[in-house]
Amino acid sequence: MASGELVLRLFVSVLLGGLVGLERERHNRPAGLRTHILVCLGSALIMIVSFAGFSGAFGFSGDPARIAAQVVSGIGFLGAGTILRQGGFVRGLTTAASLWVVAAIGLSVGIGLYLPAVLTTVLILMCLWLLNKIDASGADHHRKRELWLRINKNTTGVVEQVGSILKSMNIALVSMHLAESCQEEKTEQESIELTMAVNIPAETEPTEFMTRIMQLPGLLEAGMERAKRQA
Repeated sequence: MASGELVLRLFVSVLLGGLVGLERERHNRPAGLRTHILVCLGSALIMIVSFAGFSGAFGFSGDPARIAAQVVSGIGFLGAGTILRQGGFVRGLTTAASLWVVAAIGLSVGIGLYLPAVLTTVLILMCLWLLNKIDASGADHHRKRELWLRINKNTTGVVEQVGSILKSMNIALVSMHLAESCQEEKTEQESIELTMAVNIPAETEPTEFMTRIMQLPGLLEAGMERAKRQA
């Protein structure tokens, strides 16, 4: 392989990986510009070394896919580190997928397949742009909420009453997490925290739901947040 072609492949991998990483960086995702560039550049170099080293260029031959194949499975460990759980919602799945596909782009550039690498990069950016536009307009996920409650530990039946309210208002419970409150100083009213992810129907007014929740005996605090897409 000529030196000029080698340099070109490495620089193209930096450019394509950087374009996807820049989009993730702009949305404050766990893996941004630098991570995507490094993944794409490293994958390209691995593909170059694998192809050159096992194609007889250095006096020995073998399967050029042996080293490169490890990138496909190995990148999963890095992607898993970007997936976070926040209450009842999971974020980072799209970023993990972008790392995986950026590695594929790097492998493609490393072997010299520029067209599919560039086309894949363009398609990724188009898809992410479209999804972000949908989120911004509130066309989907606009009824998903995260509800948190702090309840007096000595009050019984509150969780059951919350469930009854959800059922009566046709609100779907996605997930629920119950834990004791972590407080530095003990107070007279020891409490537990209840976090729920719910889907509220379009015909149901969230304020009406919260009004009924606030009337429950033993409730110390309550709040509701809109769940944004955490990609």
